Amino acid sequence: MKRLPRQPLLLRAAALASHVLPQLREADRGAGGHDAYFAGLQAALKRAGVAQPALVVDRRRLEANIAAVRKTLSPTRMGLRIVTKSLPAPALLNAVLDGVGAGRLMVFNGVMMDEMAAHHPEADVLLGRPLPAVQVADFVRRHANSSAPAARPQWLADSLPRLRQYAEIARAHDARLRINLEIDVGLHRGGLPNLEALSQAIDLAAREPMLRITGLMGYDAHVPGAAAPAAELARVLERYGAAVKLLAGKLGGLTGLTLNTAGSPTYALHLDDPHANEVAVGSAFVKPAHFDLPSLGDLKPAAFVVQPVLKVMDPAVFPGRESLTAVFNTLDPNSRRGFFLYGGYGDARPVSPPGLRFSRIWGGRGMLEGSARVALPQDDFVFMRPTESEGVFLQFGDIAVYDGEEISAWWPTFPIHA
Repeated sequence: MKRLPRQPLLLRAAALASHVLPQLREADRGAGGHDAYFAGLQAALKRAGVAQPALVVDRRRLEANIAAVRKTLSPTRMGLRIVTKSLPAPALLNAVLDGVGAGRLMVFNGVMMDEMAAHHPEADVLLGRPLPAVQVADFVRRHANSSAPAARPQWLADSLPRLRQYAEIARAHDARLRINLEIDVGLHRGGLPNLEALSQAIDLAAREPMLRITGLMGYDAHVPGAAAPAAELARVLERYGAAVKLLAGKLGGLTGLTLNTAGSPTYALHLDDPHANEVAVGSAFVKPAHFDLPSLGDLKPAAFVVQPVLKVMDPAVFPGRESLTAVFNTLDPNSRRGFFLYGGYGDARPVSPPGLRFSRIWGGRGMLEGSARVALPQDDFVFMRPTESEGVFLQFGDIAVYDGEEISAWWPTFPIHA
């Protein structure tokens, strides 16, 4: 009896399996080419001569998001503090500050501390995390003679040892330091863990004439991922409220204090917050993929990583598994075509054309794959959404600004920073 070659046997087996057990066969996710929005953006990029990976900000969508955040907060008493690390380009940050009319900034590292002191000297600056004592001492020393508000930030302290370090720095440089106390409201990533620790921190600062407490910060990014978000938010408000009450009792009132809470994922949940007086927002203005949350449903993605296609492989052939190509395509039509991009993906997810994914067989991010229905020729662009803004925005050089019709500007970024 003549023996059939191995590949036809496997192919017939795969076809039979997918027919008898259709759940074994992946659904074809291809849906043609770019929609009207991405087709227009692609045409604008080509007219601008863009032929390399780039980060694009849609100016119209950015402005719409700015207006939406402002509208959300306008009926409330909440102040707005802009998170600089999420908007890491001077013109991008300025567009948001001008759009919302804000003068409060949240900063997360020494590089951006210096940038804000230079570009926004009149801003009220709050640190978004505690910094190493060496870095704090260096900033205090270099800005000792400056009277600019941005050179006198609110340093974040999350423990008694950190507070003692700041006190030593203040004495060594004969400089009064403003201290905002971070409290743990449930995220458990940092902050004073309970009221006893908060009380001790307030008492310690009171004994240090060069330290002045300027408020509290309680970050609650864990709320959207909680099993019961509403119940967890209630616990956050209870913890924060107890801390505010303790602080008011110790200081004799709350006048002039910064009572900061929330972030982009949760700011809209604090509109009726009876304790805090400001929220921090940054990423929401450009809405990366990690911020596709119900609380941000009125915002649109406004930033994309664009990648030229260098090579299309049809069918996609996998090294060492060439004989199985037809089998893979039968069981999973989305593995049919391979697309090799220019490179430099950042932390981003493909969104257009629809139906693309990173290859499961090539591993890592060596190749995108899609079905025969994905219309994507060589030299066209793949559009991806960054999962976050702070790191990804700094990976592609100047940011391309899309005004809805053309690439109308290029925005330099801030220096690369952590």
